[in-house]
Amino acid sequence: MSVRSAPGLPAPQPRPEGGCARLRDRIAVELARARARTTLLTEVVDDGELIRQHSPLMSPLVWDLAHVGNQEELWLVRDVGGREPVRCDIDELYDAFKQPRRDRPTLPLLPPAEARAYLGTVRDKVYDLLDAVAFTERPLVADGFAFGMIVQHEQQHDETMLATHQLRAGPAALHAPAPPEPSVRVGGEVLVPAGEFVMGTDTDPWALDNERPAHRVDLPAYAIDAAPVTNGQYAAFIDDGGYTDQRWWSPAGWEHRVRERLSAPMHWRRDGDGWSYRRFGRWARVRADEPVVHVCWYEAQAYAAWAGTRLPTEAEWEKAARWDPSTGRSRRYPWGDEEPTEAHANLDQRHLRPAPVGAYPAGASPLGVHQLIGDVWEWTSTPFGGHPGFAAFPYREYSEVFFGDDHRVLRGGSFGTDRSACRGTFRNWDYPIRRQIFSGFRCARDVRPDESYR
Repeated sequence: MSVRSAPGLPAPQPRPEGGCARLRDRIAVELARARARTTLLTEVVDDGELIRQHSPLMSPLVWDLAHVGNQEELWLVRDVGGREPVRCDIDELYDAFKQPRRDRPTLPLLPPAEARAYLGTVRDKVYDLLDAVAFTERPLVADGFAFGMIVQHEQQHDETMLATHQLRAGPAALHAPAPPEPSVRVGGEVLVPAGEFVMGTDTDPWALDNERPAHRVDLPAYAIDAAPVTNGQYAAFIDDGGYTDQRWWSPAGWEHRVRERLSAPMHWRRDGDGWSYRRFGRWARVRADEPVVHVCWYEAQAYAAWAGTRLPTEAEWEKAARWDPSTGRSRRYPWGDEEPTEAHANLDQRHLRPAPVGAYPAGASPLGVHQLIGDVWEWTSTPFGGHPGFAAFPYREYSEVFFGDDHRVLRGGSFGTDRSACRGTFRNWDYPIRRQIFSGFRCARDVRPDESYR
């Protein structure tokens, strides 16, 4: 397939050998970073914990472990490299579409030692391939796309495994330092002026199909929270009877709340006159200035109704995150085009919880919207679908099969998201009932044409 037959993909330019060497080095570093995290998440518990299913919502950790190796074999060893299969007998076991999560513990999965050996064999073949691959204009290999796709896939499963660790019973297995303390005061909302901006991307070489193509979107003026909704703000909703007042809930949301007996975010429990929250095997008091996490879309929607606001659309979220009013261009990240650092955002599993609001002033957008990247995935009101001109690549099952009203878009990443799988255009999606993920939200509202900043 020539590059011209893949709409939305930028045409690769001839790459000098020095550029190929730099790309190979970058790919090798990213592959190693992802594997180091996978190793950490699967070696801090014993084999019994790896095999056990800790929640029917999640796979056993050992399934995720072998699945990332199987995807790496399918796409890199077999497709890009054209080499003989390592283990074609396990393809169906690790096909996420053929094997529902609830059934995976009953499958004849590779035992932990065999799964680790399999990953090692596949990775050795990938490193051999990386030394020799030609980054031609074939879209799958141009700019190292297939390698970037596999890096992001493994990091996404690492975040899924981190969520499984949060659901584990028993003593803590993971440890990390606390996030930084706030250095600025952030509150209220920010006015986003009416006008066009460029949503999506045509230029990011490792952007996935649902981020493409770039297109112009014209929005009326709106206001958006300068920071995600905090635990303290959400606790006020609870204390005001938010979970027992049907006025704030959609019919589907109220039905779900009643059926599941929701009364607070997942992992919260009453603690005297306040709340405590179980994080990765440890109980601690809920901190009022941290973004609320582990709430579903229905809960976020109900809070917004109670607050007299609404959830932002996906386009509103992205304009607030990327649009630079001084130049009119859309940045790769809120702070600019440079890769995230520890000063910009709470990413990469450096910390095991959201950072308090005001902890990352260097990561704010030009409009003054904070913590759009990292901390918590933010629910939007938008059903998941393709951008205008969307073309599935390299397979429909990555995005297109999920399009429709069943899923809502989340944006921005969480403390458990790796920087390779998070940028201003990156899109996540899930069912509106999901809250085992690291999900929070911020609110937005319509404004009058003459309204000024608060």
